Amino acid sequence: VGHCHPDIVKAAHEQNQLLNTNSPYLHDNLVDYAERLSKTLPEKLCIFYFLNSGSEANDLALRLARQYTKHEDVVVLDHAYHGHLTSLIDISPYKFRNLEGQKEWVHVAPVPDTYRGLFREDHEDSVTAYADEVKNIIEHAHKRGRKIAAFFVESLPSVGGQIIPPAGYFQKVAEHVHKAGGVFIADEIQVGFGRVGKHFWAFQLQGEDFIPDIVTMGKPIGNGHPLACVATTKEIAEAFAATGVEYFNTFGGNPVSCAIGLAVLDVIEKEQLQAHATEVGNYLMKILKEQQLKHPIIGDVRGCGLFIGVDLIK
Repeated sequence: VGHCHPDIVKAAHEQNQLLNTNSPYLHDNLVDYAERLSKTLPEKLCIFYFLNSGSEANDLALRLARQYTKHEDVVVLDHAYHGHLTSLIDISPYKFRNLEGQKEWVHVAPVPDTYRGLFREDHEDSVTAYADEVKNIIEHAHKRGRKIAAFFVESLPSVGGQIIPPAGYFQKVAEHVHKAGGVFIADEIQVGFGRVGKHFWAFQLQGEDFIPDIVTMGKPIGNGHPLACVATTKEIAEAFAATGVEYFNTFGGNPVSCAIGLAVLDVIEKEQLQAHATEVGNYLMKILKEQQLKHPIIGDVRGCGLFIGVDLIK
């Protein structure tokens, strides 16, 4: 919403003057913020955990998935990056290929990239073809006695090259993952909060019939303030609580963070930033496509709202 946005600065300052506590002390801001966030999401995603960073959110999502499914393995997309904790380096091909390599519980699926990928724009059904790659990975894992806990994916792969997965891909993948007893985790840390313009969440680009089991949020959620969130279903949260080991985060969901989170949602709404992302994004795409006609080095221009990729080729 912009550097030092006055509304955000004011909300932080006012709450700081009143109270900022360790979050196990109850405060209305926590509940108010959870309620506001819930209005942006499908109804079944109604339980919220607040944390300090996107990495913390993705680590918790992994824990939730494993506790709920009682499985260990994770399917990720090639080139993915999900955070800097050890658990997330393990599921980030972008990182682990240069470090300790792939763990036996990690399975890497091809990016659903219809420009450079295995199945391209001229393929008769790239959606099914890419989803079948995930299905084959799951079947191969089962033959080795492995069990899938989650398919973990950025709703729009960013580090992987600003990829827009073809609509319907998530639905088909979710079908295979659910059949294997796993859950679908949508990482919205870079792409959520109206960046895509048309929708508040990037996973909604896949269609109204698609709802992830877990959604993680970070980066824009606090406009630079350390704030993150995991949203999930009652069933998954109950399975997590059933361990008797409650989730505890000293600063996740403290009053100041929640005041800032609420102010961010206010600004997005008041300044119509979703419409702004659409308008500016469309304009940028238009002028980039004009450049593409002039310069053979520009192979592809793709994007949605203010999530745009320019693919340079030889």
